Amino acid sequence: MNRLIKISVFTVSLFCVFSCKTQHFENPDYGIIGTEKSFNIKKVVNFRTTGNIKNTEGRTLKQGLLYRSGHLHKLKKNSFEQLKKLGIKDVIDLRNSKEIAQKPDHLPDEIIYKNYSAFEDEGDQLDQAKKLVLKGKVNGSDADKRMMDFYKEYVIENPEIIRKIITEIMESDQPVLYHCTAGKDRTGIVSALILTILKFDKQTIYNEYLLSNNYRKSLVRKRLDLAYTLHFLYPKMDIQVLEKLSWVEKRYLDSAFDQINKKYGSTDVYIKEVLGISEDKRKKYIEKFTY
Repeated sequence: MNRLIKISVFTVSLFCVFSCKTQHFENPDYGIIGTEKSFNIKKVVNFRTTGNIKNTEGRTLKQGLLYRSGHLHKLKKNSFEQLKKLGIKDVIDLRNSKEIAQKPDHLPDEIIYKNYSAFEDEGDQLDQAKKLVLKGKVNGSDADKRMMDFYKEYVIENPEIIRKIITEIMESDQPVLYHCTAGKDRTGIVSALILTILKFDKQTIYNEYLLSNNYRKSLVRKRLDLAYTLHFLYPKMDIQVLEKLSWVEKRYLDSAFDQINKKYGSTDVYIKEVLGISEDKRKKYIEKFTY
């Protein structure tokens, strides 16, 4: 898969002041906020824990074990105590090396930091992607396809990395926080896989995934409004590109699961063969994370 496709998915913030031709914003699907709990941590977007939801066996996911968010580059020292109170000791960063170099996480010294990137930025392809968007060479349909392609590739291109991420989270004896840049795509896929392992149904998994739109709504709307206001700077840019890179859609997650089913036959086979989780181990994980 062309690296340009991958990298463009995660450059939303770099386009937040760019232009559009018309102010016609999409209305994304939102999740239903129920028992999930979000936290107001300054300068950190989409920070929440997944819990208090029932799987297909009637067991309830324990709250306070799995945390997810956007990057922690702007995490303030006066927020360190909040992480401590939540019991978070491990942070798993899903971003690539270039993203991390530009915006490294700001964490308390006692936090154990790990980075597992399923792809890397090679050369100047990030800059090339920006230029194509600004010149109007990438439109909304292109961006939509690239998002779909990214989700397909993420779950199968570097299976050893995905396996490592899932293993680190599931085997941890303490609460884990995992994140990417916006906490919606890579983080969303990992969360969906975890909930699948723990035997949650599709509706529950997708609802948890769509909650990223709820928690990022204010930020995204501000960026889109600003893009419209400054349309004269880059009149050729299609605002739908920014929209496609900002929201999550059911179809994106569908494409990941469809790709798994196409290559491996089923998610159960993927869990066993790719993630290395036997049926016995899966049962142990269910007992560990639910009650």
